[in-house]
Amino acid sequence: MNSKSQIEFYLNKDWSLFLSSEIKQPYFKSLKAFLNKEYNNHICYPSKDKVFNAFNLCPINELKVVIIGQDPYHGKDQANGLAFSVNNGISHPPSLANIFKELKNDLGLKYPKNGNLKVWSNQGVLLLNTILTVKESQPGSHKEIGWEKFTDQVIKNISKSYSNVAFMLWGTYAKKKVKLIDTSKHMIFECGHPSPLSANRGYWFGNKHFSKVNSYLKSIGELPINWHIK
Repeated sequence: MNSKSQIEFYLNKDWSLFLSSEIKQPYFKSLKAFLNKEYNNHICYPSKDKVFNAFNLCPINELKVVIIGQDPYHGKDQANGLAFSVNNGISHPPSLANIFKELKNDLGLKYPKNGNLKVWSNQGVLLLNTILTVKESQPGSHKEIGWEKFTDQVIKNISKSYSNVAFMLWGTYAKKKVKLIDTSKHMIFECGHPSPLSANRGYWFGNKHFSKVNSYLKSIGELPINWHIK
């Protein structure tokens, strides 16, 4: 086989062990084979080395918060494997801009120049899209190829294996994932989606999720998240 057909999507050791039973499933092997063809024959996002960034950048032994998104941005150079996040130097999409506006309203943080949320991941915030890849300019193009099954299992495994994780569920799609979470063990924060359609109808601004999550973390003896982005 030539090198073109041997694309690897790197998942670090700790998360690989945590998800070992799932990544051995036939559907996951089929998913990887499908993605090899897609990445070889089309422009797809994020780049293959960033597909599992949500996991690789979030230390599994420091997991505190899960923020659930849907699928990656489909524009050139936007997606970096973290839900709602963009690469350095990329203009902020409307949902991300509204997230930053709420951060300013809630915590008084200055609106940042950078839209890369890596610093949140490094503190134990899993920025999980339920679909991890997309073809350029085709939103939802990798829907129902296996990603949803995988990420649902991620949420179930976290719910089962951990306690006191704060799940931030923004919008109808994310709220549906509550059925995967043991709400007797974890804290759920729900509100509208930060997209302009939802935010402009009053379903996003004023949710104060960032301060509420930090208050919750402090109440269970955990360090709060520094939500500041430079």
